[in-house]
Amino acid sequence: MEDIIQTKILDLITVLDEKLIALLKSLTNEEWNNQTIAKLWKVKDVAAHLIDGNLRGLSFSRDKYFGEQAHQINSYEDLVSFLNSLNMTWVNAAKRLSPQILTELLAITGKEYIEHLKELNPFDEAIFPVAWAGQEISPNWFHIAREYTEKFLHQQQIRDAVNKPGIMTKELYYLFIDICMYALPHTFDKVKAEEGTTISLIVSTDIGGQWNITMKEGNCVLSRGKIQASHSTVTIDPHTAWKLFSKSWKPEVVVNKVEITGDKALGIKALQMISVMA
Repeated sequence: MEDIIQTKILDLITVLDEKLIALLKSLTNEEWNNQTIAKLWKVKDVAAHLIDGNLRGLSFSRDKYFGEQAHQINSYEDLVSFLNSLNMTWVNAAKRLSPQILTELLAITGKEYIEHLKELNPFDEAIFPVAWAGQEISPNWFHIAREYTEKFLHQQQIRDAVNKPGIMTKELYYLFIDICMYALPHTFDKVKAEEGTTISLIVSTDIGGQWNITMKEGNCVLSRGKIQASHSTVTIDPHTAWKLFSKSWKPEVVVNKVEITGDKALGIKALQMISVMA
């Protein structure tokens, strides 16, 4: 099953990359300098970060070259701090590059990275685990799924900043939010609840869906689709969801934008899900 998922994701990464290049080619000089929801980054910075993702992915995974490595990483927070530092170093250096150069580099590196991802065995251990899902070891298919969320999220940040829709579709958005939901069980890892307690998270409209976690033998089991009843149900719109689960918005900012029925404390906890390294 996972190899089928991987093929679908790779096909849609190609679609995302094609849409990204078309989008960037359409931007005016002013739009390249628009502020994004990522407070420290303008459109041009986000585009530069996407190049960094392609190049680092190729270097780590294909070439087995790790370059600058983390030292004294004793916690998740230490790792996030290290990654944020790497991101800012690259983005600051890329400020000297023109929008045209950035677009050309994205087109070249994107194709090379996708070709490499196609060569990976979906069941082999990924070079890095998907830490935001609480995993210490992840298969390649989940690593590729994470790459999809990165590419979707950052392109959507650009589109949001320049008011140019195009990827909030059933095909592209649903896959993004579905992958993000792998973080939902991890969100409730330390929550004490009775056996059988179920929490549902509904992303509204036809591009969303419903995801549920059920407490079973001390674990949180993830499922999809409508169920008979939940102890707590959270309904959130797609635009709020991508901003919230990428940590662009905080739960207290969106609490009035969502609907929580049943156990409110469990619903508020669901809003704390984070599907990025942040």
